[in-house]
Amino acid sequence: MDLSPNADQVAILDAIDTLAKPYASPPLHDTSFALTSDALDRELVDGGFLDIAFESDLGAVSAALMVERLARLPYAAEAAASALVRPLVGADLPRPICLVEEGKTKRPVRFLRPGATVLVVGKNQISAFTARADHMRTEDALYGYPVATLTADPATAHATRLDVAPDELRTRWRVAIAAEGAGLLAAALDSTVAHVTDREQFGRPIATFQALRHRLAEVQVRANGAYWLAMKAARTLDPGDAALAALHVQQSAGLAVYDFHQFLGAMGVTLEHPLHLWTYRLKALIGELGGRGAQGVAAAEAIWG
Repeated sequence: MDLSPNADQVAILDAIDTLAKPYASPPLHDTSFALTSDALDRELVDGGFLDIAFESDLGAVSAALMVERLARLPYAAEAAASALVRPLVGADLPRPICLVEEGKTKRPVRFLRPGATVLVVGKNQISAFTARADHMRTEDALYGYPVATLTADPATAHATRLDVAPDELRTRWRVAIAAEGAGLLAAALDSTVAHVTDREQFGRPIATFQALRHRLAEVQVRANGAYWLAMKAARTLDPGDAALAALHVQQSAGLAVYDFHQFLGAMGVTLEHPLHLWTYRLKALIGELGGRGAQGVAAAEAIWG
C-alpha cells in the first residue's frame, strides 16, 4: 500500500506551510490561554482550503491532511468541522461550524460566536440554526479554543431540520476529532522535545536520560498511530474506522498531556511557554462527542454489530 501523499496533496500541504509561516510561533510575550487570527481565517477561506473536500478528486483525505497540518499551529482555527463536516450539510451554511450533541447544549461550544452555524446532532435528526449574541454566554476558561455556552434552546432559536443522517455526520465528526488531535499531539511533542533537548540537569540535557527517552518514544508511537488512523478513517469514512481513530487520539491525549507537562517541570505550568496552546486544545477534544467511552461503544457496534 502506498501511504505517500499524491501530487495534489503535496501541493496542498506546501501551500498550507507557506500560508502558515507567519503563524508558526505565538506573538512575543503573549500569555493568552488561546490564540486566534482573523487574518489566518480569511486566508484559509480566500484560498479555498476549507472547500477541499467538495472536490471529488481531493476528498476527505486531503481535507484531513490539511486539518492535521493546521492543528500544529499555536493558533486555533475552525477548520476541522468546515472541511470535513460541512460537505455533508451544505456549503451555504455560514462559518464557523459548531457541533453540539443533543441534550448537551449547555456545555461550552468551540468557536461559538454570533453568526456561527450551530449543528445540533441528535440520535435521529440534525437541526441547524444561526447563532445570535443573545443565544450565548462567552466563557473565559482554560480550553485553548475560543468558546461560548449556548443559553438558548434550539427550538426557540428557530432551528431547522437537515436531511442528513446523524450517523453519517457523527462519522465525519470523529474523523475531524482524529485529524485535529493528531496534529495537536505532533506539535505538543515537538515543543516538548525542543525543551528537554535544551534544558540541562546534572550537567547534560535531560533528553539524554533513558527513562525520559522511553516515555517520549511511547508518545511518538501514539502520535504516529493517531495520524495513520485518522488518515485511514478519512479514506474509508467507515463508522468503525472513524470511532477507532477518535478513540485512539482521545486516549493518547489523556496520557500524553500528563507527560508533556511533567517533562517541562515548572515551565509546564506557565503561560510563557507555548505548550498549553496545544495541550489545552487536546484536553478539550478528549471529551468531545461523548469522549472515549462513547467512541469505544461506537467502534464495538460498528465492528461487531
